[in-house]
Amino acid sequence: MKKSKKLTINTDGSSLSNPGPAGIGIVVYNDQDDIIEKISKYIGKATNNVAEYKALIEALNFAKDFGADEVRIKSDSELVVKQINGNYMVRDKKLKILLKEALNLIEKIPTFSIIHIPREENKMADNLAKRAAALE
Repeated sequence: MKKSKKLTINTDGSSLSNPGPAGIGIVVYNDQDDIIEKISKYIGKATNNVAEYKALIEALNFAKDFGADEVRIKSDSELVVKQINGNYMVRDKKLKILLKEALNLIEKIPTFSIIHIPREENKMADNLAKRAAALE
């Protein structure tokens, strides 16, 4: 029987002003809760919400390339979590494009969930995103 490839991924986006220099931070855990990857990337000038979506998309691409069949995303962005789960409508044109991109990637993952977590539980991803934003 094929072993399941489960990932838990914490994501965060940061913008130094809104919009301004922005970065993403991602921490990937395997099913034993070991960190297997940290991603910190400068994404140019963006709003905080765009940075949050870019972090999610980067995490989903990582999961797809990894071959994960079960992915749990943890984010402190209530907006992104509620938009992905269909609880909030998306009005912003840029965010609509990013939402569509994220949903297309999610479709390729057999088991997917995304949950909102308090900012205090997302410190590592937050620090990675802030560090990347400051690299401008």
